[in-house]
Amino acid sequence: MKYESRYSVHPADAKKYDTKELREHFLIEKVFEEDEINFTYSHEDRYIVGGAKPVNTTLELQPIDPLKADYFLERRELGIINVGGQGIVMVDGDVHTLNFKEALYVGRGVKDVSFKSVDPAQPASFYLNSTPAHKTYPTKKVTREEADKVVLGSPETSNHRVINKLLVNSVVETCQLQMGMTELKSGSVWNTMPGHVHDRRMEVYFYFEVPEEQAVCHFMGQKEESRHIWMHNEQAVISPVWSMHSGAGTSNYTFIWGMAGENLDYDDMDKFAITELK
Repeated sequence: MKYESRYSVHPADAKKYDTKELREHFLIEKVFEEDEINFTYSHEDRYIVGGAKPVNTTLELQPIDPLKADYFLERRELGIINVGGQGIVMVDGDVHTLNFKEALYVGRGVKDVSFKSVDPAQPASFYLNSTPAHKTYPTKKVTREEADKVVLGSPETSNHRVINKLLVNSVVETCQLQMGMTELKSGSVWNTMPGHVHDRRMEVYFYFEVPEEQAVCHFMGQKEESRHIWMHNEQAVISPVWSMHSGAGTSNYTFIWGMAGENLDYDDMDKFAITELK
């Protein structure tokens, strides 16, 4: 188990950051490492982002120091999406097999969670998001077929995409964690465009299926003064409540979005027109 902490950033301060500082505060460059669990603890809504990649061993979820807890989910809930080979998640003795792009919700109060790969030659990569929880909801697996799907955009505007709502309140009960996956169609590169912010929820994006030697330019900041961070495959970025969150790739790609805050309404967004961007 490894972790690092990130403090909250005021938008007025973020305007003064150069490229290096933007990346240090918001970019999570290394989500997965073999046979390790890596976490980034963000003070934005106490959101935890991480990855578990078991290859030659079973990885056990342990509490990190900032939680001051006897076990990781003592006061938290957890969302898991597998972005690698077939894997197994053990939840208090119950076995859950996750295939590629399948999700699992684990509620508050679960004491033992562990991860392993079915085939070490094709290891699982469990992308993890966790938020504080006030109530216990049951563990539930969600497949891609069970996701609440929405098709948005068009080829003409280079943003034809499928939104898979996996761990959202229309599919599974959670306290505040919301997670889903957006897949861009071939020939489309823009995500979350036209853009929005939501003052009631922060968000984290995890980009994957970015082809080798390609990249995604992630746009953040306020619409009146935007910033950008160049990102590569299997990297994540923290988006505070005041920041837009959009991206354009040099090819199509997939990303997982995770949110936390006081509102579970997916459509609760403060939208703005493309022509307002500066």
